[in-house]
Amino acid sequence: TPSAVQKIKQLLQDKPEHVGVKVGVRTRGCNGLSYTLEYTKSKGDSDEEVVQDGVRVFIEKKAQLTLLGTEMDYVEDKLSSEFVFNNPNIKGTCGCGESFNI
Repeated sequence: TPSAVQKIKQLLQDKPEHVGVKVGVRTRGCNGLSYTLEYTKSKGDSDEEVVQDGVRVFIEKKAQLTLLGTEMDYVEDKLSSEFVFNNPNIKGTCGCGESFNI
């Protein structure tokens, strides 16, 4: 989303050695999977690259099918600010929202 693009641009502004962010999934939580998001200095050999409004997002190979069709957003309210993944493939989530399953 435009909000996510703007936030990533802002975060990368102070990190000239990083070319973008990498998204992945890890086994975690009570429902199986959780998202990972980290700065990256280069594109991995098997990463899928998505460029949106000048922002480079790399998707780890093992996360590509899991994240197919997913929208990444950045949401701020009075108590928190976070990246949110709107994934149409999710079959269930845990009560605390920490993990999901496909």
